[in-house]
Amino acid sequence: MSSDPLLQVADELYSLPLAEFTPARDRHAKELKGSDAALAARVKALRKPSLAAWVVNLLVRREAEQVEQLLAVGAALREAQANLVGEELRALTRQRRQVTAAVTGRARSLAAEAGQRVTDSVADHVEATLTAAVLDSDAAEAVRSGLLVTGLSATGVDPVDVAAAVAAPAALGFAASTREAPVASRPQLRVVPDPDADAKRLSAARERVSREAADLASARDEHDAAAREVAELEARSMQLQSEIEELRRRLAELEAAAEQVDDDLTDAEDVRAEAEGTLAERERSHQTAAESLATLEQRPQS
Repeated sequence: MSSDPLLQVADELYSLPLAEFTPARDRHAKELKGSDAALAARVKALRKPSLAAWVVNLLVRREAEQVEQLLAVGAALREAQANLVGEELRALTRQRRQVTAAVTGRARSLAAEAGQRVTDSVADHVEATLTAAVLDSDAAEAVRSGLLVTGLSATGVDPVDVAAAVAAPAALGFAASTREAPVASRPQLRVVPDPDADAKRLSAARERVSREAADLASARDEHDAAAREVAELEARSMQLQSEIEELRRRLAELEAAAEQVDDDLTDAEDVRAEAEGTLAERERSHQTAAESLATLEQRPQS
């Protein structure tokens, strides 16, 4: 168990049913606020996991052995890739795909047992996360922590950026505690054939089709809304580009006008300088004439 108290709290929070995460997190933060305000703030900042991340966290806690088997296949696969062992690499790749698919199916079953419905889209994100853990050692550490807040994806070439995918940086190197699914005590019942089994299956199938149709309609609405937004933004972009071009044209005109004004200003300054010289000369001549007149007026008249 890590000595970091945040990871100890996080380990408990990320093992809870998804709907209980936020109230439990806020309750922990409130309880810690009086004794350790800094830890309370860190707990409050813990992000609620996505559904795919929650399913992987659940899998890690409930089926640790299967997860470790999958990660071991990944380690062997990476070693084979490093050593360029062709036949072994192909065999491990097939094994990786088979084990990943099987473990994803098990994760989906665990979520269903916990009362959480997992769509095909979410299952794809779960499988992508497990595949990333196989292909990348850092992603494997992130999965093993059981503190994922979002799913992972990997190309097999570039390293996986796991920093934003875990609850806290210290989660890398942390191993989630294992937990057993709660088992309620049940009375011993004798199984008898259900005469309405076929009708129930038919009803369940119809309900599933209805749910899927509703999900499809919702997806179409979201797609149509996104398409409308794209069209509006494209039109706005074209309008802004047109306005930018008009402003550029106007700027060019203003720059040309400014250059002409600068030329005219230079000429006007030259004319002013010449006029100032003439004015100074005329003022001197006027002063001389005035002084001569004053001298003549002061002489006695004969």
